[in-house]
Amino acid sequence: MLLLGGGLALDRVLTNAITRNFDDGQQFVLTAMVAAAEIDDFGEVRLNRPLGDQRFLEPNSGFYWQIAGKGYAPFRSRSLWDRALNVWDGHSDENIHVYDSNEFPEEAIRVAERDIVLPGSKTIWRFQVAQSREVLDDQIGTLRKTLLRSFALLGLGLIVMAALQTLYGLWPLRSLRQAIADMRAGRANRIEEHELPDEVAPLVEELNGLLSHNETQAEEARRHAGNLAHALKTPLTVIMNAATAHANDLSETVIREATTMRRQVDHHLARARAVGRRGNVHSRAEVWASLESVERAVSRLYPQVRFDMDGNKSLSVHVERQDLDEMLGNLIENAAKYGGGSVFVTVGSAGPMAEILVEDDGRGISAEDRDKLFNRGVRLDSSKPGTGLGLAIVRDVAEIYGGAITLEESEDMGGVLARLRLPLAA
Repeated sequence: MLLLGGGLALDRVLTNAITRNFDDGQQFVLTAMVAAAEIDDFGEVRLNRPLGDQRFLEPNSGFYWQIAGKGYAPFRSRSLWDRALNVWDGHSDENIHVYDSNEFPEEAIRVAERDIVLPGSKTIWRFQVAQSREVLDDQIGTLRKTLLRSFALLGLGLIVMAALQTLYGLWPLRSLRQAIADMRAGRANRIEEHELPDEVAPLVEELNGLLSHNETQAEEARRHAGNLAHALKTPLTVIMNAATAHANDLSETVIREATTMRRQVDHHLARARAVGRRGNVHSRAEVWASLESVERAVSRLYPQVRFDMDGNKSLSVHVERQDLDEMLGNLIENAAKYGGGSVFVTVGSAGPMAEILVEDDGRGISAEDRDKLFNRGVRLDSSKPGTGLGLAIVRDVAEIYGGAITLEESEDMGGVLARLRLPLAA
């Protein structure tokens, strides 16, 4: 379409240029006629010198001139022979007027004419110069043939070049498709980047990154499944042994081991939910809203505990709201359960991370025991109900989102300070 539009525009421009050049030649002859015209003694117009082109003397040569005035016989070139140019009286040509005419049935002509009042005469004389369009049409025809051939060759060349460019440009994708087929068939585990052009290298790099990510997730899933199977194996063995031996405490054994299995299942389900939601790039949660929700819930369980919160109320973290509630709920509930009756929460930020500090006024925990609390099922105080999985769940979920949890000593309140770091949401 662009070639067609450009060809038509170029044809119009060049055709007009050839036509103007053709008309300029006629206007030159017309001007020479006016300069050579004069009135004789009988009041008729005559040329005081002949026009230079010999074709005006040859009959039907295609070059003609004529001078006509009202009441006078037309003064014509010999090339007109027994013909005369039409003179239209319905208009006045004070300036040169050029037009095409078909007044000669066997010959199309182009006429240039002008009305002049010569000195010594009151008659309006119409000077006309006509020329056959055959020469003009031949020139335009030759031009159009040249344009058509040139643009056809140009279009064909562009199509061939576009096809070659497409074939060459997309050829690396064939290699990429073959490399993916090799991976699916087990013949390779990665796509080699050194054999591909720079334009395709970023795509290959992203594909290899996606493969690494999928392998990491698959390995993580296998590890969780193995951990869960290992965690359930021992309680199931104990139950089977007790049932086989018809032990007297079978019911107590089943309840105890079932409770252990439930803790393990809850722990791994929490990790699985967090891993499944980690890939959501739009995950976002407001810290203060989550804290208020958790504080209302924990206050009902521990009405005697005083809760205080301070800090930046506008912070948001790149974490699903459900996971944030679960982490804050475990930390605040632990502070309320094991503290001395007062819990203080501070919200702030450090670089790209949000920091949530949960402090209590309890007895505190020694430095050597703090790391032990992150192991599944470990409890330092068995006098109060619990599963020993809260801090382990907080650690696992925080690490899944790129955060961290540490236990420190609270300088202001004397108890435990839990420092939860989570990535800030943009």
